[in-house]
Amino acid sequence: MLDLTTTQLIPLYLAALVIGFSKTSIGGAGTIAIAIFAAVLPAKESTGLILPLLILGDLFAISLYRRHADWGLLVRLFPYVAVGVVAGAGFVRIVDDTVMRRSIGVLLVLLVVIHLWRQRKLRAQGDAPPMSVTRRRWTALGFGFLAGFATMVANAGGAPMSIYLFTMGLGVMSFLGTGAWFFFIVNCFKVPFSVALGLIAVDSLWLDLRLAPAVVVGAFVGWWLAKRLDIRTFEKWVLGLSVVSGLYLLR
Repeated sequence: MLDLTTTQLIPLYLAALVIGFSKTSIGGAGTIAIAIFAAVLPAKESTGLILPLLILGDLFAISLYRRHADWGLLVRLFPYVAVGVVAGAGFVRIVDDTVMRRSIGVLLVLLVVIHLWRQRKLRAQGDAPPMSVTRRRWTALGFGFLAGFATMVANAGGAPMSIYLFTMGLGVMSFLGTGAWFFFIVNCFKVPFSVALGLIAVDSLWLDLRLAPAVVVGAFVGWWLAKRLDIRTFEKWVLGLSVVSGLYLLR
């Protein structure tokens, strides 16, 4: 990783910029960064390289939106997310690079399709009644497991988490605050697994240091934009970018 050419480094710097931007603004943009890293580097190694950059972005997001988190929602999710992370670690251990990259793409596209199908169904039914306690638990179980699995396999937990937060009807600031704490805790939880799998190494950390300034710049740009977005525009960008990235990885 330390012998990358300028042609390879330029897209990685742009991807790092997008990581920072996604953490403080449009979360779905992070899937584009995942796609760029997976295109420039081997898919498995790219997930280990991205993780410290994501945690850096999480720290900025927490500092900006820490007061807006819905902790009740997070507590319901975490047990299922942990199971998904463990399952994802087992998957990473046994698959090759091609399967890894295409799995990322399938997950991203499938989750967006499910969300759009659900939104269409709700519009056809009119105003839907509030979710029952049982349904909320099953929803948390399903999306929590998917978010944990996707974030361990490909750092792509943003898509299922975004869809879950939209399903719960959160506004932009609550969405960003809840997501900030969620991903900071989950990404830190993933570190021992990534080290054990050999995805984080000394040379990848040196490259992370080179890319870190771009994450910082992107985080401030995202913070500026987030204050100017309404929830419908926000949702369209998140879902649209998730689809684009997923289709690219399926090539």
